[in-house]
Amino acid sequence: VQLEESGGGNVQPGGSLRLSCVASGFTFRGFDMSWHRQAPGKERELVALIGATGVLRYGSSVKDRFTISRESGENTIYLQMNDLKPEDTGTYFCRIATYWGQGTQVIVSS
Repeated sequence: VQLEESGGGNVQPGGSLRLSCVASGFTFRGFDMSWHRQAPGKERELVALIGATGVLRYGSSVKDRFTISRESGENTIYLQMNDLKPEDTGTYFCRIATYWGQGTQVIVSS
């Protein structure tokens, strides 16, 4: 099983990024899928979750700015991040069931 994130990078405040997570060797039908992030010196936190039934949940600091989605029939989830702020800086990880990706780094700085 492998989860591979991509789409991170450097962006100015107010900018946007779209993260992708592709799962291989696994089918995530019936499992929750989520994005988490970890800033330097801080604990990993939930950013967004899409449940097996389609329910959506967001961290309070990203609600109304970030959108999680999944590609129907494909082992891919996305995180659209708009109006990025310096405090969004960190390494972003996807999680499906008990599996984690290696992370992709997001740096928001002017």
